[in-house]
Amino acid sequence: MLKLLCRLASQSPLSPKLARPIPDSSAAFGRVFYSLRRNPNLHRRVFFCSSSDASEDAGKVAAAASEVDSADEDDSVNAILPTVFRPEDCFTVLALPLTHRPLFPGFYMPIYVKDPKVLAALEESQRRQAPFAGAFLVKDEPDSDPEKNIYDYKGQELLNRLHKVGTLARITAIQGEQVILVGHRRLRITEMVEEDPLTVNVDHLKDLPYDKDDDVIKATSFEVISTVRDVLQKSSLWRDHVQTYTKHIGEFNYPRLADFGAAISGANRVQGQQVLEELDVLRRLQLSLELVKKEMEISKIQETIAKAIEEKISGEQRRYLLNEQLKAIKKELGLETDDKTALTGKFKERIGPNKEKIPAHVLQVIEEELTKLQLLEASSSEFNVTRNYLDWLTALPWGNYSDENFDVVRAQEILDEDHYGLTDVKERILEFIAVGKLRGTAQGKIICLSGPPGVGKTSIGRSIARALNRKFYRFSVGGLSDVAEIKGHRRTYIGAMPGKLVQCLKSIGTANPLVLIDEIDKLGRGHAGDPASAMLELLDPEQNANFLDHYLDVPIDLSKVLFVCTANVVETIPGPLLDRMEVISIAGYITDEKMHIARDYLEKTTRETCGIKAEQVDLTDAALLALIESYCREAGVRNLQKQIEKIYRKIALHLVRQGAVNESVSPTLDSRENKPDSLVDSTGTMMGVDNQDKPEKEVSTDEEQSDKISSDDVILQTDVGQGQPQTNDSSPDVTMDKIEVNSTQEEAKVIEKVLVDQANLSDYVGKPVFQADRIYDHTPVGVVMGLAWTAMGGTTLYIETSQIEEGEGKGGLNLTGQLGDVMKESAQIALTVSRAILLTKEPTDNFFANTKLHLHVPAGATPKDGPSAGCTMITSMLSLAMKKPVKKDLAMTGEVTLTGKILPIGGVKEKTIAAKRSGVKTIIFPAANRRDFDELASNVKEGLDVHFVDGYSEIYDLAFSDEKVGEN
Repeated sequence: MLKLLCRLASQSPLSPKLARPIPDSSAAFGRVFYSLRRNPNLHRRVFFCSSSDASEDAGKVAAAASEVDSADEDDSVNAILPTVFRPEDCFTVLALPLTHRPLFPGFYMPIYVKDPKVLAALEESQRRQAPFAGAFLVKDEPDSDPEKNIYDYKGQELLNRLHKVGTLARITAIQGEQVILVGHRRLRITEMVEEDPLTVNVDHLKDLPYDKDDDVIKATSFEVISTVRDVLQKSSLWRDHVQTYTKHIGEFNYPRLADFGAAISGANRVQGQQVLEELDVLRRLQLSLELVKKEMEISKIQETIAKAIEEKISGEQRRYLLNEQLKAIKKELGLETDDKTALTGKFKERIGPNKEKIPAHVLQVIEEELTKLQLLEASSSEFNVTRNYLDWLTALPWGNYSDENFDVVRAQEILDEDHYGLTDVKERILEFIAVGKLRGTAQGKIICLSGPPGVGKTSIGRSIARALNRKFYRFSVGGLSDVAEIKGHRRTYIGAMPGKLVQCLKSIGTANPLVLIDEIDKLGRGHAGDPASAMLELLDPEQNANFLDHYLDVPIDLSKVLFVCTANVVETIPGPLLDRMEVISIAGYITDEKMHIARDYLEKTTRETCGIKAEQVDLTDAALLALIESYCREAGVRNLQKQIEKIYRKIALHLVRQGAVNESVSPTLDSRENKPDSLVDSTGTMMGVDNQDKPEKEVSTDEEQSDKISSDDVILQTDVGQGQPQTNDSSPDVTMDKIEVNSTQEEAKVIEKVLVDQANLSDYVGKPVFQADRIYDHTPVGVVMGLAWTAMGGTTLYIETSQIEEGEGKGGLNLTGQLGDVMKESAQIALTVSRAILLTKEPTDNFFANTKLHLHVPAGATPKDGPSAGCTMITSMLSLAMKKPVKKDLAMTGEVTLTGKILPIGGVKEKTIAAKRSGVKTIIFPAANRRDFDELASNVKEGLDVHFVDGYSEIYDLAFSDEKVGEN
């Protein structure tokens, strides 16, 4: 059969470009196989030897061939196969590792042996007329060191790296480190005999019995021959290959045909070893057929590529197209991957380390989408949708959690470091962390921090994340009106994206971050749905374990995420959403707390931000107190920080300008004699400088100047000799403590320290914004101070009542001051209750029946509403009716029913702070608010006389009694 192939190969025409001469060493092979045909017995024992590298190494076999040619037939037999030692007697052989391809029976292979001991053992085998060794392929281990030589392994380590099935090889020649082997039969390693050099016991393997007349075997062998013939017609490389090594093939049976196809194909090491280990002849033929079929397909692709490339070849593009051809060949051979394969590899690499942590339903979706990606065209729109979807799915941190820290002491230090005061808030956070330590995880609670702006709600959330060692992520939902921002878009929409929580998990990289949802009380509602309702699934601990994003469309476990929400007013949060939260109120800071915050936190941070050193500025406590009382009365400290930044910016501008003046003036001792004397004003500012930003100051007398500048000092001169500075009223009046001028240096250096105190504070921050909260030192008849709560904190609120007209049956009530519906109803109730109380005290007094009243709340431009002004209105009306002012330094709050019962109110801490700021000594609260007042810090309650009342009669006694009443 194969003689036909040889004849076809020898007769097939070769193109002039690709034809290559047969090496001269082929004549040596011819002489070897000529002797083989002359002696049939020798032919039965020696098989044809071939290798893909034979054309290069044939010259090294020529010596053996010449010996065969010069000897007679019997000598040739003895030279090639000594009768003293037969191959079937080899049961203990030296193990030689093959690094590239296995050695097949009947083929030769040159190898390089770099181990001196192995070379010595091979030479000893030749001398003992037992020139046999075992050739075993090295396993392809990806974790092995590529720089390490195979002979560096010894003993059992080397044995573990070798395939168990190999080939008994005859050692035909040894030239230096090169050894030429001829395959004989298959072997299997049974045990190790010696470690260095590696010697093993082997079993000889025989092919399984087969029927030569079996039609399947015949058909398979014919197909192998036919495929080889087709390849010979298409590939010139194969024609050269077969012409060189099949010239003296001789007889072939089915096993040899299978080995022949596998040996001359371009199979890789794994495929070649698979053929070598196969003992079933039919299966071996099938494997060999697959290999030669693959060569046939490669030849077709090569022909197609060559034809396509040749059509585009031109003189200018030849070099470029040759590179393109190389890329195309590598791509077809699998040496380089296309875009889809690279994408698939990237996605599989992402999920590789966390594959066991990914839920089964998510992993199934990923596998389906990867299969879908391979079937889609890269130019289709669906391809990009699938690619983006896989990108999101594989980028999420499935099961990747950060280690939490439940150290309460460390958390206390972090909270104290970041925030001053807020004792009740810190205590609640520490309780939360302590529960998490006992449970092992901090989950199941949705914390809502509520309070006025600037009290540190967002920074508290960041501190909690730092204390728990969790990643921090913040997003604001203020004004959010699109449900898709929470739940994501459907993938069918153009530009679809997941919701905020999925984006958070991807950017953070852990499945248990702390997510701060800011401004949750300002959620909007538009045409795209109700985001507040969409937040229910997100913030419900019973539902968020299976949160479903519209884009991903697979359940996501958010139960390990710690949610912290912030709000200014909890009343605007929808009831179902508020029910899922645990509200922690942050009322605000009193003056003492603001002083500590400004001194310990804000001033230090602002000074470092502006690049000013501590020794350059002295910001006094009096200035800070005036800044807090007259400019920053709100509950938070954000405006206080702005004002401090304003002060330091002006100081920085002054220091830079002063430094520029000092650099521009470089007087010397010689220049003083020819220039007029210049003056230094009382603040140390040089006079006579054309500086538009210096305030106008009076020029000091010569006597005053002599006190500040000694005769040894250098008198600073300027180029402008007018002697009067330019003025600018907008610049601060800077006071400097010290000026030092060194006369021993050429350049004068001015070292100054800017002093900011209460006297010059207005030069930095302008006129005071707030005056005293108290309009009246002594409230007149009909005027009572109430307490109110605003989003900016607590404040005092006066309620004034006056008489419009009096007459029989002219009783009535006018209301002004931008009052809401609730306060209007309170005023009507207050009129009825006041009339009833007055009749109780003075049965004959018909003041309210015959008098039209006007009730007004000052600051009419500000809308006012709320259920806590009833008792104040009643007291104001009664004060007018009895012509008797209320007790001095008294403020009250509370709602009244028609029967005179006092109802509880909210914002106790804010109202208490507002009363204390206004200098109020006596406060009246509803009795139901006693618990709220008791929870306040001692510094807030200090110096106050607080009364808790159940009915208005108690307020009447407190407000209009001349006797001092103790605390209830």
